Amino acid sequence: MTNAWWGWGLEEKRIDPAGLGETVRATLGFGAEEPEAPERLEDVALPAPRVDSPYSTDARDRILHAHGASYRDTVRAFRGRIDHPPDAVAHPRSEPEVEEALAWADGANVAVVPYGGGTSVVGGVECPVPPGFDGVLSLDLGGLDRVLEVDPVSRSARIQAGLPGPALEAQLAEHGMTMRFFPQSFELSTLGGWIATRAGGHFATLWTHVDDLVESVRAITPVGAWESRRLPGSGAGVSPDRMLLGSEGTLGVITEAWVRVQPKPTHRAGRTVRFADFMAGAEAVRAISQSGLHPANCRLVDAAEAQQSGAGDGASALLVLGFESTDHEVDAQLTRALAIAAAHGGEADPPRGGAASSWKDAFITLPYLRDAMVQWGVLCETFETAITWERWPAFHAAVMGATREAVGEPCRVTCRFTHVYPNGPAPYYTVLAPARRGEELAQWDAVKRAAGQAIIDAGGTITHHHAVGRDHRPFYDQQRPEPFAAALRGAKAAVDPRGLLNPGVLIGPA
Repeated sequence: MTNAWWGWGLEEKRIDPAGLGETVRATLGFGAEEPEAPERLEDVALPAPRVDSPYSTDARDRILHAHGASYRDTVRAFRGRIDHPPDAVAHPRSEPEVEEALAWADGANVAVVPYGGGTSVVGGVECPVPPGFDGVLSLDLGGLDRVLEVDPVSRSARIQAGLPGPALEAQLAEHGMTMRFFPQSFELSTLGGWIATRAGGHFATLWTHVDDLVESVRAITPVGAWESRRLPGSGAGVSPDRMLLGSEGTLGVITEAWVRVQPKPTHRAGRTVRFADFMAGAEAVRAISQSGLHPANCRLVDAAEAQQSGAGDGASALLVLGFESTDHEVDAQLTRALAIAAAHGGEADPPRGGAASSWKDAFITLPYLRDAMVQWGVLCETFETAITWERWPAFHAAVMGATREAVGEPCRVTCRFTHVYPNGPAPYYTVLAPARRGEELAQWDAVKRAAGQAIIDAGGTITHHHAVGRDHRPFYDQQRPEPFAAALRGAKAAVDPRGLLNPGVLIGPA
């Protein structure tokens, strides 16, 4: 399998845009008459490396490591525009080789961008040469790709950071275990990337972030190794591994971690429930999230998004509800959750209905579909957040209003809950609109600014699980308290005194 050089995923899984135009226009009410072809890889012009290095300067290698997988990244690469290619790409296969790369970069006055699966949608792996540096090295951790140990007694595993989701699960399966962590980027994203960005995974309640599955983390910093003690929990001051969670490559290069694993669930139960009104569905979800039932899946999808995924007719919001266990039957929990939903006006589909399967299939293929829609002149991008329940109705109205106003008509702005907590939901918004060919970046940037500012002004977080990167820096700077920002800068100065690691992310030059 070959990684796509523009857009999402693997070349072999790309959706052929031919024939999609009629479906796109019929479903959305807009779209181009003819698809646009991407620039050919061999026609992409790259500047020569600015520094001599012992690492790869292959053109395709540099292009693959020059951008992430956001709409902005996809559109630029689609047109052959590679704004900030790294000067070289290192592929270490061990911790000593990571240390060697950091030492070389320090001596060569080159910034270092740690790279996992390249699935960042917030500008986390693209790095313009920061002031004071002579170049950029992309540090690809893909060679650190093994499950090193499995502890079946404590149900834990020590895993190298460069291991992508499918291979991680395959290696754990040899021991009868699973990490059970499935973000939408699962196909390409890596354990180290999940930890560095505090990714959100399979569970819609209880164990929502990778944080909840991490026992300890090991990273290499420019001043030495950083490793937390492996424990089920600790109250000993500020946690070393918690500082690395969400550090986005700014404090150290994550090389391995102990994570919690389990046997595959043997007991499952699930249904879909329809609501005439999305907000009524939200009240049902609030009641379920506060009930202590802890469903593994509790994803509320508004009527328009349910229709777009083939899971609905556009008249009802859809709740995808599921329970699982490695130990006991879960039918009683499902029965109680369905009763709660019914009390809020929900109508359960038959047990073997296909709505959940349709929505899941659409969820998995959406990144590939987005690339095809780029070719058909459709702007398709997402953003996500979290807010407490008492502020949710006003928050949703403000964010939807600001987004729609910025996009203009015609457009579709839809919402779903990806994760829910007893004190609030994590809403995830999708924007679909006619793209202004050649102006897509300015068009999306205006929408993102409006939506991001509406989120911050209404008290939400600029990101629930997509991370900060460079795209969210202006909003993150508003969200965090200044004393904390100063403390973070101090930590950065202690472990990375020259500021080599991922400059511009979280701290440092915006």
